[in-house]
Amino acid sequence: MKFSELLEELGKGEYHNSLPLAPHCNPNITGVAAIDQAVSGTLSYIEGAKYAKFLTQTAATALILPLDETLQKTALDLGIAWLATDSPRQLFAQSISLFYQPFHPEPGIHPTAIIADSAVVGKNVYMGANVVIQERVKIGDRACIHPNVVVYPDVEIGHSTILHANCTIHERTRIGAHCVIHSGAVIGAEGFGFVPTPQGWVKMEQSGCTVLEDGVEVGCNSNIDRPAVGETRIGSHTKIDNLVQIGHGCQVGSYCAFAAQVGLAGRVTISNQVMLGGQVGIANEAKIGDGAIATAQTGILHDVPAGEIVSGTPAVPHKLYLKASAITARLPEMYQLLKQIKNKFKFM
Repeated sequence: MKFSELLEELGKGEYHNSLPLAPHCNPNITGVAAIDQAVSGTLSYIEGAKYAKFLTQTAATALILPLDETLQKTALDLGIAWLATDSPRQLFAQSISLFYQPFHPEPGIHPTAIIADSAVVGKNVYMGANVVIQERVKIGDRACIHPNVVVYPDVEIGHSTILHANCTIHERTRIGAHCVIHSGAVIGAEGFGFVPTPQGWVKMEQSGCTVLEDGVEVGCNSNIDRPAVGETRIGSHTKIDNLVQIGHGCQVGSYCAFAAQVGLAGRVTISNQVMLGGQVGIANEAKIGDGAIATAQTGILHDVPAGEIVSGTPAVPHKLYLKASAITARLPEMYQLLKQIKNKFKFM
């Protein structure tokens, strides 16, 4: 693909090319690459001045740059074709799709798939080998169900949703349109419901359901449990990484992002656009406000207000956490000073 063609695909009128499109300034772009791994013929990006050092080191033929005249002039001097935008990473993400499309099989049902007579299957659906679709399941048009997926009774799957190999969808789960469930994920399994008695644990049946709204993505080996009553709900366009556990009765808003190994106990309420870093844990019934952020390994025991950034265990405001961390690093020095003071004044 010529660089001029790439510009056209990405919306040439919205961006700027550093060079006139003479033959030597309109190179062929054969793929995309990270800035430090780029080779001749590839397109890469620089997100801001922090990564400026890579500009003089990269072998990329073309770059997506921020609206930074210094970076643009450097690229021009180096003879690197470029286009500029206020969101280089987003535009690079769009560029990848020009060179790569994920595997998506043609519609059709493998002869080894088992589909209950009462199931309703939409148009142009793909089902791979050994798929099991149980009673009263409804599957929307253009859904893609890869091999070895098991869908329990009374499940609803929206149009254009993808279920990757070996995931399991339990009874009464409702999954919206354009969702992606990755391999090994389990949606709608029993929540961890046991009542302690003098005689031991009594099982509380989990009669509720799990709902994933449109555009939700769930990573490999993640679990979203159904509750004893009511529903566990994941809001539209929320993205969940691998190895995430969402407990029974949780209510998660829209456009949230959870990194790997996040764990939500039962009945946690998370508002919209919340971001949780890796290994964040949230205690029962905690409430997290709109736009809040928890950094990696934060332990949240209480409610977090909207817009707050928290860190540490138990969670505290991030600025306080940084101050406390700085003090912690000085504890050996402070301890030695304390010993000297004790010795000088003969304190016990």
